[in-house]
Amino acid sequence: MDADQSLTPLIEAAWEELEGTDARSRHLGLDAIGDLLETGRLTQDDAERAVDRLVIVALSAEDHAVQESALNAICTTSTRYELPYGVVEPLAAGSDGFEPLLLAYILIILGGTHDHAALPIIERFRHHDHPEVRREAAEAVTEVRGYRKSGQDRTP
Repeated sequence: MDADQSLTPLIEAAWEELEGTDARSRHLGLDAIGDLLETGRLTQDDAERAVDRLVIVALSAEDHAVQESALNAICTTSTRYELPYGVVEPLAAGSDGFEPLLLAYILIILGGTHDHAALPIIERFRHHDHPEVRREAAEAVTEVRGYRKSGQDRTP
């Protein structure tokens, strides 16, 4: 049994917690999913599928704590996996609907993609009213522009 197969029942149990209407259960389920993603033991494809689902939760949840837990889990995932911009792009498209605390998570996630396609969205928030949003936008721009894959030159 390989590592990601042993995690499958745990992930499925955590997803089942999200089916309930109790915000606390949903929050705990998302925390469990984030913890499992943080192990780095899933395949890249499985991690991307999990993030796809987390993005849907973040965009559709009505409870602030649930949205924050979903976004935090995505942030955690981006420390172990290189997330393609296309997986998190719906967050960019819906970014105007988030309050500053949640928007800061989104900017961290977008910066972590290291994809120049995220720059137009990120740069829109460099002059935001909220200082934390401005700071995260500036850091995300720096991360995207400064990222260099092995064997490639930096792009301006």
